[in-house]
Amino acid sequence: MASSAERPRRRAALLAALALATSLGAAVAARAGDEPSRRLVGAGATFPAVLYKAWFSAYEARHAGTAIAYEPVGSGEGLRRFNGRGVTAEERVDFAASERPEPDPEDRSRGALTLPMTAGGVVLAYNLPGFEGELRLSREAYAGIFLGDVRSWDDPVIARANPGARLPRRTIAPIVRQDASGTTFVFTSHLSAVSNVWAGRHGSGTIVAWPNGAMRAAGNEGVAGRIRHAEGSIGYVGYEYARRLGLEVAVLQNRDGRWIAPTPAAFTAGLAAAPLPDDLRAHVADPLGAGAYPIVTFSWVLLYGAYPDARKAAGLRDLFRWCLTAGQRMAPELGYVELPPQVVERAVAALDGIQPAG
Repeated sequence: MASSAERPRRRAALLAALALATSLGAAVAARAGDEPSRRLVGAGATFPAVLYKAWFSAYEARHAGTAIAYEPVGSGEGLRRFNGRGVTAEERVDFAASERPEPDPEDRSRGALTLPMTAGGVVLAYNLPGFEGELRLSREAYAGIFLGDVRSWDDPVIARANPGARLPRRTIAPIVRQDASGTTFVFTSHLSAVSNVWAGRHGSGTIVAWPNGAMRAAGNEGVAGRIRHAEGSIGYVGYEYARRLGLEVAVLQNRDGRWIAPTPAAFTAGLAAAPLPDDLRAHVADPLGAGAYPIVTFSWVLLYGAYPDARKAAGLRDLFRWCLTAGQRMAPELGYVELPPQVVERAVAALDGIQPAG
């Protein structure tokens, strides 16, 4: 990993390169005087949206005839548009993104592909004025917070993991997702794995019945923004969103009982416990490993097995092949995990399954 001094410089260089690539692509298109000849439209998860924005801008800069639109509307809405139930022709999308690996039964019958594109961690970000140092949250503590059973920051279950720390006597304000969310699925799957009480009361899902008093926000960006402005709050967000806003993040206790800070290396260690099956859908709710961060996920893109437009089918194959290969180098600088070579190889091979209809 780059040192703390190097990371800002590398990040700035990457963003500058992206800006230059985008401007050059726009200039080429302007000189050509044509609208893009191929438009690819997607919607879904907010978790990978920062990386997708960078990927698609860079790809457009290299392919002046292609325009890509991606709306980070949440996994549930993205899948609704992909499935086409109750949507207009204008709302239909060519691809969707989600952190929930289980496909809709209708998607399976149509031969839809679910391909891993990136990966990362879900963190517990907080806003706690008056607290200094590293906040440790045991599994009992953070399950209790989101169950509504641990309600004060100086609760003994939190204090036990932070000996000597001055925890303020302040009410905990949980912040959760209001929309159907793949990030919620990842987080509640983990809670179900570590807490029998949570599993019995709520289980896992893209939408759950949160305890009374939880504040709600749309998207990872909405949750992160609310945490930033709400004192005493805590919420679950993709690592990149907490990092971008400079939010404090908790150190969590993993399955081996070790305290693990959220870092790309710890996310990679957690994902190592999730070997991909033949259909490339894998989820590990509570990974093993001394250095494993406990809340990790792949993020998938859903594609149709066949497209009526042969050029669109070819365009999607080429776009996501680029994302899986050259694009992976951009992931670490933006807070995501670069996929292992064996995962990339299998996902790229699966792209050949996309064909023109008929």
